[in-house]
Amino acid sequence: MAKVKVKQIKSGIKRLQNQKRTLEALGLRGIGKEVTHEATPTILGMIKKVEHLVSVTEA
Repeated sequence: MAKVKVKQIKSGIKRLQNQKRTLEALGLRGIGKEVTHEATPTILGMIKKVEHLVSVTEA
């Protein structure tokens, strides 16, 4: 399965609680942090929820 790199580019401060929890569940704990995940439907749905706070590239 394909992998995606997710990098946090904006802060989670002053965001809805579910968006903060989604960032934390993705493993993103601050601006500039980057994680790699498998491109499963669950992960892609989480990325879609916070797409305005992250950038996504193919790994």
